[in-house]
Amino acid sequence: MIKFDDKYSLTGKFLIASPMLDESGFFSRSVVYICSHTSEGAMGLIVNKRLENFSFADLTFQFPIERSRTISNVSLYSGGPLENVRGMVLHSTDYIKEGTVLVSPDVALSATNEIITDIATDQGPEYKLVTLGYSFWRPQQLEAEFLHNDWFVAEGDRELLFKTRDEDKWQQALNETGIDMRRFVGITGHA
Repeated sequence: MIKFDDKYSLTGKFLIASPMLDESGFFSRSVVYICSHTSEGAMGLIVNKRLENFSFADLTFQFPIERSRTISNVSLYSGGPLENVRGMVLHSTDYIKEGTVLVSPDVALSATNEIITDIATDQGPEYKLVTLGYSFWRPQQLEAEFLHNDWFVAEGDRELLFKTRDEDKWQQALNETGIDMRRFVGITGHA
């Protein structure tokens, strides 16, 4: 059994799905930004899987927003397999309101109706990534997945989080680990 140690918390870091994870699985080629990692488990948001069949404008129809305004064109992401109707926003720290949690010095998390309304009316944070759902690991579950080489860790780079194209995030995050993927059996030839 692996014992959690605060000095090894992954809060504010990226989890990068190993190329060896099942390609048909939910987390295949995922990049997850870890919002909280404690002895009680870990919670994060997938940041590279854009939703195609549901838009931010669709989401805002659940809010009392003036419809004469054009709703901001913001991408909506699948944050994970749990509570996929719950909206959460990773964003820059230029927007801090009641209920906002500071994850790192330059990334915050909000899960309020107010931030969705503010984004829709161009009053939200400069940088934002809006998700539906989240990912969660029970105590020691994530640590056990590391023993199976399911995940790699990289620094939670704000540039990669907010400015890198979705289709490039996984490979770029993987490159930032500095791990030579050719050393893993059965995955050579994947780029």
